[in-house]
Amino acid sequence: MKILEEKIKSEGIVLGSDILKVDSFLNHQIDPFLMSQIGQAFAEKFSHENISKVLTIESSGIAPALMTSLQLQVPMIFARKHQSRTLSEDFFSASVYSYTKQTENQIAISKKFINPNDRVLIIDDFLANGQAVQGLLDIISQAGANAVGVGIVIEKRFQAGHQLILSKNLPLVSLASIDRFEDGQVIFSKQGVASHVN
Repeated sequence: MKILEEKIKSEGIVLGSDILKVDSFLNHQIDPFLMSQIGQAFAEKFSHENISKVLTIESSGIAPALMTSLQLQVPMIFARKHQSRTLSEDFFSASVYSYTKQTENQIAISKKFINPNDRVLIIDDFLANGQAVQGLLDIISQAGANAVGVGIVIEKRFQAGHQLILSKNLPLVSLASIDRFEDGQVIFSKQGVASHVN
């Protein structure tokens, strides 16, 4: 997705050897026009999967997941990181380690929003080591639902998440695939967008 790559080049900030800050358009301030195009791209890639729910984790995955669900015309669910008083004890939960924040979070989804008939598409902003996706897959499994694919806005191909998802035989679409960071610059994968859709 060329427009996304250009946005990363112009506004992204590389921190150290493995962190990319994109808070000007993706995970603090949101560029709604770019987000709309991201939603369209994911919807087109997964249109044949008969998806019934789009699933993400609060908070940075919500914008791309919502735009995707709008295009697919299905509900979007986000897993909560902190249990709310309004979230009853009737929920599915999983433990997720945040690579960026280096903290462990319990995520939860009410059982009334996901069931064995659901075909679920996971959408998230970043893919690093794949822990967020693993936690969501755990919840989908607990619900007896079917995971039909994973859509990632920005993938760091040099970390473990890519292989983790492929090892589960899940279709993976990454709209921007980063090979490495070099001298403070983003080097995109020569293979282009990571797209492994059956």
